[in-house]
Amino acid sequence: MDKLRRVLSGREDNEELGLTAQVLDASTLSYSTRVKWFVICFAGGILCSILGTALLFLPSGLKLFAVFYTLGNIAALASTCFLMGPLKQLKRMFEPTRLIATIVVLLCLVLTLCSVFWWGKKGLAIIFCILQFLAMTCSFLHLKSS
Repeated sequence: MDKLRRVLSGREDNEELGLTAQVLDASTLSYSTRVKWFVICFAGGILCSILGTALLFLPSGLKLFAVFYTLGNIAALASTCFLMGPLKQLKRMFEPTRLIATIVVLLCLVLTLCSVFWWGKKGLAIIFCILQFLAMTCSFLHLKSS
């Protein structure tokens, strides 16, 4: 399996690895483990978002909706860390072609919670949730296109 990984990553068999590379190779997750945790995290994010939407119709459900919807989007965003690794994902998120979508996603995540808990503006929270959805969709489309 290590030989296949070296071939797919472009490393030669006779190439010696440094200590840092050896530690990183020893601590990486297998492909099947990455996919499993991606699915678990992404499904958990979708479940949180759906639960938040269902809680919206309770008397004080807007706060719960904002929290669960935001947690769902964070979990969905974090799920891709399992596929490509956190550093590579951060580098890709802040590439010039994705920078605006990334800033809008992060800003809307914070502003949704601020509008519910500190400002008490329900309509503004709904607008920020819609913007979260649109920015996350744009962000995922950019990640997939690369």
